[in-house]
Amino acid sequence: MPGDVLPMWVADMDFRSPPAVTEAIIKAGQHGIFGYSKSRADYFEAVYNWFDRRFRWKTEQAWLVKTPGVVFAAAAAIRALTEPGDGVLIQPPVYYPFSRLVNANQRRLVNNPLIYEKGSYRIDFEDFEAKIIENKAKLYILCNPHNPVSRVWTREELIRLGDICVRHGVTIVSDEIHCDFIYPGHHHHVFASLKDEFLDHTITCTAPSKTFNLAGLQAANIFIANKDMRKEYQEEIKRTGYSQINMAAAAACQAAYSCGSDWLDELILYLDESIAYVKNFLADEIPQIQLTEPQGTYLIWLDFNKFGLSEEEREDIILNKAKLWLNKGTMFGVEGRGFERMNIACPRAVLKKALTQLAEAFRGQDGIV
Repeated sequence: MPGDVLPMWVADMDFRSPPAVTEAIIKAGQHGIFGYSKSRADYFEAVYNWFDRRFRWKTEQAWLVKTPGVVFAAAAAIRALTEPGDGVLIQPPVYYPFSRLVNANQRRLVNNPLIYEKGSYRIDFEDFEAKIIENKAKLYILCNPHNPVSRVWTREELIRLGDICVRHGVTIVSDEIHCDFIYPGHHHHVFASLKDEFLDHTITCTAPSKTFNLAGLQAANIFIANKDMRKEYQEEIKRTGYSQINMAAAAACQAAYSCGSDWLDELILYLDESIAYVKNFLADEIPQIQLTEPQGTYLIWLDFNKFGLSEEEREDIILNKAKLWLNKGTMFGVEGRGFERMNIACPRAVLKKALTQLAEAFRGQDGIV
């Protein structure tokens, strides 16, 4: 990739992690001994308190399985709870590793595309249930909040999904890695917390990685209340040869959840202001690009379809004229045709530069002057 291209694609932030995280890692490093280690009870206490305070979800230590990441965790769930050839349902356009994991593990990909209308997305519940029945789907990967369309599913939507899954014996892998990025007017519901039956059917995947910019440290907290399901899952983890997260990751996670609440609240305010800036800029400078109203995450979903360009033409303009590196929508499924995903978790000056370059590059396209 040319050096003059702004990378606005990868789902990491350009903001430093909270000072407490850096201090915790330095303290761990100063110990000077980096052998195998296991987290203590205060690690779970920090995780428990975070989900209790912010989501009123009371977890139990026995439910917790630590993994190096949510993608790793989802792959393990697919192998542990389904057999080759079984149907696994996803809702495109959705985080692209989901389809890759299903296909790479020789499971059958079942798509329940989201419905796009009037600049927003909703679930096709009739198709959701029909696809489960027709394909005898065994597992459903829920993305909540949804990446890339930034929907925060309502309580009513989640209950309707969950009731269908319980009725047909479908296990839910709930990817809630972006749960901490919720904007005013919306509320994140931990799927497993809504009904006891959902808790019994769900693997809840969480991590501090997106929230505190810790992805490179590789730590995720996976909650499985169902004892039999947890045993199957842990057996699959053993087969991978993995045992515990590294000591730096554990220290960072504990510090982030113990001391990062105020830092996160300030960050959410900043990102919400950035979204308002994007809205105003697009309305004034590039009205042909429609922003899907962000309800959560720091990833925005932009509709370029009004330009009537082919994917190749659009990508050429974005990369070679706008000098931006975005995620083309078809990465997330054919349903993403004509869209681009853009990361706004950066200083406002960088965001302004990126949007200005985008406007200049598309000037003259479809009537922009």
